Amino acid sequence: MRRVPWLLLWSRLALAPVVVALAVAEHPRWIAVAIVVATLTDIFDGVTARRLGVATERLRRADSWVDTAFYLGVLAAVVILFPQVLRLHAVGLVMLLGMEVGRAGFETWKFGRPASYHMWSAKAWGVALAVGLSALFWTSETGWPVGVAIWLGVATDLEGVAASVVLSRSHLDVPSLAHAVRIERSGG
Repeated sequence: MRRVPWLLLWSRLALAPVVVALAVAEHPRWIAVAIVVATLTDIFDGVTARRLGVATERLRRADSWVDTAFYLGVLAAVVILFPQVLRLHAVGLVMLLGMEVGRAGFETWKFGRPASYHMWSAKAWGVALAVGLSALFWTSETGWPVGVAIWLGVATDLEGVAASVVLSRSHLDVPSLAHAVRIERSGG
């Protein structure tokens, strides 16, 4: 039973190449289904880990890496099936990818590894990604839901960078920038 969170996590990772294969085979609606399944595994791996008392630092960090790997697979599927999305949302995508890489680099420089805050803004971004990308793959509409997800990702990364600037050492599960400030003021 204690392995259930890890099984959910690895199932999400396994979906990344499946999503790319579905894109190559031109089955976008199945990709939408895979995104919903991945979102559910993302929610329930954490819920299950907390209930079973196995929500370790290793699991939390692996969760962040698996999310990144899964959404890189989804990005590859977007490139294959909807390259116009890249042109339509180019500015936001460049900013988002730059923020992701820059943030990981800054946190690795400062803390020795990327942070794994699991902020409330990141949870909202996850929902926006799931909704926006599922809508894209289900309806082939490239508009505002995808744009909202991209810009919410930029905002999430800005909050994460700000938390990393404020904090003197790495912490797990920092819900917001305000929490980071409180942690640091208390001698965190």
